[in-house]
Amino acid sequence: MELSAVRDLIADDLKATDGLILHRLQSDVVLINQVGHYIVNSGGKRLRPMIVLLAARALGYQGSHHVDMAAIIEFIHTATLLHDDVVDGSDQRRNRDTANAVWGNAASVLVGDFLYSRSFEMMVSVQNMRVMDILSHATNRIAEGEVLQLLNCHDADVDEQRYREVILRKTATLFEAGARLGGVINDAGEAEENALAAYGLHLGMAFQMIDDALDYGSSDVDIGKNVGDDLAEGKPTLPLIRAMAVGDKATAKLLREAIEQGGEDRVEAVIKAIESTDGIAYTARLARDEAELAKAALEDLPPSAFRSALAALADFSVARDL
Repeated sequence: MELSAVRDLIADDLKATDGLILHRLQSDVVLINQVGHYIVNSGGKRLRPMIVLLAARALGYQGSHHVDMAAIIEFIHTATLLHDDVVDGSDQRRNRDTANAVWGNAASVLVGDFLYSRSFEMMVSVQNMRVMDILSHATNRIAEGEVLQLLNCHDADVDEQRYREVILRKTATLFEAGARLGGVINDAGEAEENALAAYGLHLGMAFQMIDDALDYGSSDVDIGKNVGDDLAEGKPTLPLIRAMAVGDKATAKLLREAIEQGGEDRVEAVIKAIESTDGIAYTARLARDEAELAKAALEDLPPSAFRSALAALADFSVARDL
């Protein structure tokens, strides 16, 4: 199933979600409207809301709270992007100036805070304590992941286990929460809810691993950042970690210095060093393993076009060109 077919399957739900997002972005503070609309309409794929909508429909949901959940998840994701770009000092995302490059760091942080608080207002309106519990826990985990990533920056001794812990918290947690919510609003049994959560968790891991591989493996795919950004920020992602582990002494020395010192001037040399090892292929292979685990988790759900679409999203997450 192509991504376009997945979108067609939930076209009305996506339209309703976009409408709710725009409605709940409204504020009588003009700057909030400007920054919020700029980042929300910046060309994202709405992957996380799609997961919520498909997960709910896969269990036969017929209400409207899945649209609320999808919008909440997108608000949380957008808030993290605003904050991340400030922390990372990024000035480009998806070939556009970042909000902090246009309005400054203070405005980006504060509008991110607004999106977080608006998402919690929306959670309360659903009047479901399980929803509050899942999303409050998720936002805490995401913040922990961001801090762990900050601690890992410029640390060439970060290993695969520490890398996995960061991406589990900062990326996979929100995928997991979104998928689980599809079960919660259906009053699903424990097995089905846990199956959806496992699907989301493994999909999030796969998606982030491919993003990290693409940071060195391709300049032609829109991953929301520029090639070499991770290196410039001193982030020891899996391609670098693997290349240091299996490369010769000269390769390991180059990569260690690149992580510890950062700098865009090293990108070409680092890419060549990674290409001399299996850093990209290894990362892609582990991502495919995660995608397969995500699809396997779906076996506990009843067969439907929506379940097939969830599986297609797992395939899509690892099919982006390397």
